[in-house]
Formats: sequence, structure tokens, C-alpha cells
Amino acid sequence: MREDSLVVKIKEYLSARNIVFILAIAVALLMAYLPIKVLYSSNKSEYYSHIVLIPFVSIYLIYIKHKEIFAQINYSFVAGIPILILSIFLFLGGIMWGTSFDKNNYASLIFFSIFIFINGAFILLYGPQAYRSALFPFLFLIFIVPIPTALMDNIIYFLQVGSTEFTNLLFLASGVPFMRDGFVFQLPNVSVEIAKQCSGIRSSMAIFIVAILAGYMFLKSYWKIIFLVICAVLIAMLKNGIRILTLSLMGNYVDQRILSSSLHREGGTPFFILALLLLAPILFFLRRSENRNSTNY
Repeated sequence: MREDSLVVKIKEYLSARNIVFILAIAVALLMAYLPIKVLYSSNKSEYYSHIVLIPFVSIYLIYIKHKEIFAQINYSFVAGIPILILSIFLFLGGIMWGTSFDKNNYASLIFFSIFIFINGAFILLYGPQAYRSALFPFLFLIFIVPIPTALMDNIIYFLQVGSTEFTNLLFLASGVPFMRDGFVFQLPNVSVEIAKQCSGIRSSMAIFIVAILAGYMFLKSYWKIIFLVICAVLIAMLKNGIRILTLSLMGNYVDQRILSSSLHREGGTPFFILALLLLAPILFFLRRSENRNSTNY
């Protein structure tokens, strides 16, 4: 009996529909090879270390909901084919005119076409109802798309300003004598500038993605998910302010060489963990309030 059920499952997994979708994913991977190579040779490659993890998260999210997602499937050529055609036009446009873009924008356009292609292939092969059930896992794939350069510059500036303001508040709370001139803090023995490189863009993006994922998995109310994400952004800037304050005080009172050491350049992991620890109780209370409300009803 077990062998029979195993054979049935294997036949289900190896259905023509699934095989075609696997082939579509293989095509998407081939489409992604060149832009990945270009992206990781650009000066913004350090911002996108998370990209390789995103598809695995989406696969896991589909797996835990696979019974609901695949409960009712059907081909949907009317909805799927136009989306696939759009993705192909975007991809060909990127190939033809990509030389006029910088490496980041070129990769952004190509990856966006791949994102559209994967979504379109699923809709065509499994239908709108299955896609609605799998909407979040497939929309989550948007995080494989590099942020266009102009938007990225604005995000970095926003984080730079926010981190500066939090740093200013932390300096005031610490009682350390300092003077501020824009992004520059003058301490008794050192001068610290919060440059674009100090915006914490990598960890902030990671915290943002974690907050969205946690909200989807543990919260039901959309406004509470939005609140969690806003808190995550503020915590990311607070975390950056704490890091800047810590390094500044160490540079001022311990050793100025700390400000140019590997601790400054690569020591963000403990502060990233701190940000997650600050975010955890907010998620806990939001989830608890939902459970309390459902119990009342």
C-alpha cells in the first residue's frame, strides 16, 4: 500500500504540468545567469547578497501551503500568455538596450522580466485560483530584483538622514560633549562623518525583508503587518545609530584606529542581531493582540 501511494505521488509530481513549470524555472535560471554575473561585478553587488536566498524562501512558503495552493488547478492561457509575452519583451528590451544602462539598472530590468516570467508561467499552468493562494510567495520573489539606481540612492539618503538623527539623540542621551554639523559629529578627540557607506543599507534591507516575512507568517491584519514593517525601518536606523555611537566612543576614548579597522567595516552582525531582538517583542505583542481579539469573538 505504501509503495502504491508513493508511486501515485511520484506520478503527480511528474505530471506534464509540473514538468513544464520546472522547465520554465530552468529557462528563468538561464535568463538570470548573465545579469547575475554583471550585477556581482558592479559596485553595488554588496547590496544584494540576499538575492540567492529569496527563491528558497518562496519555495518553502509554497511547500507549507501546497495543499491549499494546488487544491484546484487549471490551465489559464488567457491570463498567462499576455504576462509571458510582457516578460519576454522586457527581457529582450534589456538585452537590446541594456548597454545604455549602468550595470545595476540593467540587472534590475532583466530580473524584473524574470520575476514577471515566473509569475506568468505559474498562472498559465495552474490558474488564477492557485495563484491567489500562492500570491505572497510569488510576490516575495520581487526581492530578487535589484533596486534601480535612482531609487537606491534615495533610500540610502533616507537611511543616512534617519541614522544621523538617531545618532544625534543617542549622543545627547549619553552626555558626551559633541558638536554637530550636518552629517558630521565632532567629539573631543575624533571627528565622525555619517557617510552614505554608513547608512546600513544591507542590514536595513535584510531587516525589512525579515519583517515582511514575519508579518505574513504570524500576523493576519494588514495594518499590523504595515506597522511591523514601519517599526523595522525605524529599528534599522536606531540600530545604525547605536553602532555609530559605539564605534565613535571607542574611537574617542579607546583607540582612534578602531574607526578604520575591520570592526568598523565588517562588525555589523551583532547590531543586526540586536535589531532583530528589538523587533521580536513588537511582533510578539501584535500577534498576542490578534489572538486576544479572536478569543473575544
